[in-house]
Amino acid sequence: MFALINARIYDFESYIENGFVIFNEKIEKVGDMKAFRDEGYDITDCRGALVMPGLTVAHTHIYSTFSRGLALPFNPSNFQELLDQLWWKIDSHLEKDDIYYSALTAAREYLLNGVTAVIDHHASGYIKGSLNLVRKAFEKAGLTGSLCFETSDRFNTDDCMAENLESGDMFGLHASMSLSDDTLEKVRMALGNRPIHIHVAESWLDQESSMDYHGKRVVQRLGDFGLLNKGSILSHCIHINEEEAELIAKNQCYVAINVQSNMNNAVGLPDIKMLMKQNVKCLIGNDGMSMGIASEWMSLLLAMKHKYSSPVAFGLSELLELVNNNYEYMNEYMGLKIGRIKEGFDADIIKVCYEPISPMDGSNAFGHILFGLSCSLKPSDVWKNGKKVVDNCICNTVTIEEIQQAAKTAGKLWDRLNRS
Repeated sequence: MFALINARIYDFESYIENGFVIFNEKIEKVGDMKAFRDEGYDITDCRGALVMPGLTVAHTHIYSTFSRGLALPFNPSNFQELLDQLWWKIDSHLEKDDIYYSALTAAREYLLNGVTAVIDHHASGYIKGSLNLVRKAFEKAGLTGSLCFETSDRFNTDDCMAENLESGDMFGLHASMSLSDDTLEKVRMALGNRPIHIHVAESWLDQESSMDYHGKRVVQRLGDFGLLNKGSILSHCIHINEEEAELIAKNQCYVAINVQSNMNNAVGLPDIKMLMKQNVKCLIGNDGMSMGIASEWMSLLLAMKHKYSSPVAFGLSELLELVNNNYEYMNEYMGLKIGRIKEGFDADIIKVCYEPISPMDGSNAFGHILFGLSCSLKPSDVWKNGKKVVDNCICNTVTIEEIQQAAKTAGKLWDRLNRS
């Protein structure tokens, strides 16, 4: 049994100024230090450090890990050309080792950033068995992931569907603009009640394609094929209207917001106020931009203030709602119990060195996290289901030899890309 003592405990709901947490795989007891009694625990004295739940990412692309530092001929004039010149070129060249080692090193960096659970949207030219390679890497590192394969007409759709049905946790689809009616009908016949995970109206080209070729907007098209199952994740949703938002809410689907990627790709920003007005539950992802999520929180806050030309249009309470939506979703659809430092919850715990320079309590703790740590939230220690996976800023589940092998594997991928 482990015990963290003399900790500032904050779990996005409650705050304890000087408390303790006792845990194994589950959290057994939490309280004020005045009530702590040592019963032979393996004790870590936090000395005032923050103790928080492991963080989460609701939409990412692990397959893009090896793009870091890569330079390819690149001069897109629209979103489709960006896909053609970069992301679709990379994923089509991924082989077995690329998938495993990119997932392993991504999982390591997620843990180093305090992230213990992610929802991944995978794509690669190597289809059959690809999700199990990602899952194997996650299990080795100690990261929880919900996985699916990005079905689109650019791949063999039967192989994509089989990979989702055999090894996926959700059913992955790329986007309406890369999916024919024949493919969507095949998906409809095979899907059952499984949630889908798809990009929706990330670029205006997605809506334009749907209206030009199918005579309807993207969300309506998905709904007409019966694909908007409860718990589905529609990522981005930048260029949707109120009627589409109503349809998303009616079908109890979620929208994953990824503003750093949206700004990087220059595709626009989602209308979160409209989504929330229509009772659409929003999640926070990073679209594979980095292995952290705290900086994404700050980017989301600032981007919405900019979008609505108001410093009060989107505030900490709205942002906190989205942070908690991630935990709610993962608990309901991934079978987890995370997001709270409370008895009975999974012991996904991070310890972050932070000494507040102004008063900190339950009323302003999230503000301290956001403005004091969002650009540098690097936990010193991370426990996953009670197992210590990061110890004094070192991930002890992935070896230096594995990291070096990953770099060699990435180099070989780059060589193939540059020769293509």
